[in-house]
Amino acid sequence: MAGGWAKDGAVSEQIEASINDELARLKAQRGPVGDSLAYCAECGEEIPEARRVAIPGVKLCVDCASERDAKNRGRGGINRRGSKDSQLK
Repeated sequence: MAGGWAKDGAVSEQIEASINDELARLKAQRGPVGDSLAYCAECGEEIPEARRVAIPGVKLCVDCASERDAKNRGRGGINRRGSKDSQLK
């Protein structure tokens, strides 16, 4: 049910477009593709064959990838809204 000037199904189309945009963004962030490196791009250590087969396009060894992931891990946000109880006091 659409209202005003919107055609029927406009809301569903917008939701589907939003989902498709998010999926495209996640696929772009998914990681490397293509040929894997034999040696880590950061430390130069050899990347094991099993890792290169398991993750096509891998550029980092396990240690360097773990360090990078730990640095990029975001912190949780603060709930500024609070509960109803706190607002009633």
